[in-house]
Amino acid sequence: MKIIACYKIVPYEQSIGISSDGSLSFDKAELMIGQYDLNAIEAGAQLAEKCGGELTALTVGAEEVENSKMRKGVLSRGPANCVTVCDPSLKNADSNASSAALAEAIKSRGEFDLVICGEGSSDLYAQQVGVQLGERLGLPCINGVTKIEAEEGFINVERSADGETETLRIKLPAVIAVASGINVTRVPSMKDILAAGKKPVAALTGNDVALPEERSTETLSILAPQHAARPCKIFTGDSEETLSAFAAAVNAELK
Repeated sequence: MKIIACYKIVPYEQSIGISSDGSLSFDKAELMIGQYDLNAIEAGAQLAEKCGGELTALTVGAEEVENSKMRKGVLSRGPANCVTVCDPSLKNADSNASSAALAEAIKSRGEFDLVICGEGSSDLYAQQVGVQLGERLGLPCINGVTKIEAEEGFINVERSADGETETLRIKLPAVIAVASGINVTRVPSMKDILAAGKKPVAALTGNDVALPEERSTETLSILAPQHAARPCKIFTGDSEETLSAFAAAVNAELK
């Protein structure tokens, strides 16, 4: 079984700065592998290990996809190889541009059985790339997957829908988006990290795959939420008078 796990390099949210006008500053932001994409990589790694298949990690973006630390971090988690598509036009790409670039990269790799995506990216969380990718590839796409079992030419998946659990049998090739609760992602050992540096990486550019010429959406602004003042009242002691004052203050806030 040939499996492809898609992932995205995103800024670490704790290192994003906020400018005086409320806009976000990424100048000093560190990079990380999207948390939901780690679930996709782990699901692909477990399936490849169980079925004796091969897992390929795939990402598209601008200069961040060439970060050697990020590549090693991905390859240390199970993939046999990695494919990156780097092009300036993919900087801050929306779901439409990302899915288009991913689809072209997948087509350029030849035959495959299963593409796995996370439920959404850790930065935009539009939850659209998986379904758009399935449409572009002309393949069935199921999201919210919480369990995967493979058999010859098919996969059986489970997903939660409206409080119920659906069990679906999907003919391969197919695209799925896994829920964050599908697994617990592995922590690579030192041996895994050292071995990751020796795994092959195919670095593609816009000259190797066709990329969308225009964006379907335009981001006008991204502003941090305004901090609201939070009143604080402290009551000390356990006298009846103090407790009554505390109860009165709570009732006043609830009205």
